[in-house]
Amino acid sequence: MNIENIEAFVHVVHYGSFNKAAEALFLSQPSVTARIQSLEREMDCRLFDRMGKQVQLTEEGRQFLPYAQQLLQIYEKGKQIIQKRQSVRHELRIGCTVSVSNYMIPELLPQLRLQYPGLQFKLVTSTTDDIVNKVLNMEVDIGFVRNVSHPGLQSVKFYEDPIRLYTYPEHPLAGTAATAEAIIDQPFVFFECGSLDWQRIHRVFQSLDRPPKIEILTDSSETAKKLVLNKAGICFLPGLCVQKEVRDRLLFPVELAEVAGIAMQTNIISQSGKQSEIVKFLTSLPFG
Repeated sequence: MNIENIEAFVHVVHYGSFNKAAEALFLSQPSVTARIQSLEREMDCRLFDRMGKQVQLTEEGRQFLPYAQQLLQIYEKGKQIIQKRQSVRHELRIGCTVSVSNYMIPELLPQLRLQYPGLQFKLVTSTTDDIVNKVLNMEVDIGFVRNVSHPGLQSVKFYEDPIRLYTYPEHPLAGTAATAEAIIDQPFVFFECGSLDWQRIHRVFQSLDRPPKIEILTDSSETAKKLVLNKAGICFLPGLCVQKEVRDRLLFPVELAEVAGIAMQTNIISQSGKQSEIVKFLTSLPFG
């Protein structure tokens, strides 16, 4: 059964004439007539009684009308879904935390573009909790977040970023090994992102007689790094944040046994069963 014939039938019923239906469909009146005649041949009955320029449904036409309307509605819904998918098929919406946006995405996107040359990318930067909600609500396709678990999401480990103590080149501890006791009186810039990994850093000092000398608190790793570069103090920072500065010998690590093994874990989240190909590709990449 031709959907165009069904469309013509419903339009004629709605407008009450072949001419008005033809105008609405941007067709000629003979084309609409031909479609109705074709449908009547398929149905083996007359659907309209013609009375001059006016038309009236036959009994068979009245019986068929609700089914024709349902067919058109189903067809339109299906078409809308396909068109919507086609319109976003070449867009990958990525949600990520600020640190991922600063230090991971610039390395990952070029590799994604090579693997998926027709893909466009939309980046959304927010907190882990907000990104989790955006993935659940299908506002983004995948999210790069701290280590989280949610029954409605697939969460895959992507990267562990070691947290170490860093200082500027002229500092007496630069490039050395030390203990928590030895650094407690040093001026600290403290980057705090609120995750469990940073709580472990706090616990390093809880067994000591006095707290560390924290002079500046910030929730921005970039701000903390620049303060260390400007000799405002020493700071615990994720490795990705300082890769370039360490390579250029502008910052130096201080080996602290008490924080060995402490790292920030980044996971990729997506709705279960969705984006599996892209997640698999991302987790196969050498990174760090």
